[in-house]
Amino acid sequence: MATEVNFYHLTRSSLEDALPRLLLKTLQAGERAVVMLGSPERVDAINTHLWTFDHDSFLPHGAARDGEAERQPVWLTHLDENPNGAAFLFIADRARSARVGDYKRCFELFDGRDETAVAESRERWKAYRAAGHAVAYWQQGAAGGWEKKG
Repeated sequence: MATEVNFYHLTRSSLEDALPRLLLKTLQAGERAVVMLGSPERVDAINTHLWTFDHDSFLPHGAARDGEAERQPVWLTHLDENPNGAAFLFIADRARSARVGDYKRCFELFDGRDETAVAESRERWKAYRAAGHAVAYWQQGAAGGWEKKG
């Protein structure tokens, strides 16, 4: 089964701005998510951020320091793991997963102001297509909304 892979080219927002909104939509759709980040330090930073990003929202999530992975609707990690049985995988901070095919959907979020991240995303796009995954490319428009480009 092919995974639907969506690339999100961040040009206006930071990961800290975009990720919570995408995760809220994931939970509203009744899905679980794994968020794979580039380092344990980034996991800690995003974990803290998701508790405070919006005082009017609640985004249930956890990471290794919180435990009980199987109970967490959103699991933050720097490892290529799926301990909460998620169908959605979010990849950021130039992390890489060898298990994309194990998920229904994958979201690759990358900083459009980082030329290395952009180049790496192009390579992953090619690899995902070659592996038979359905790929789509979304870029932030001038107003900050997402525009499908490919």
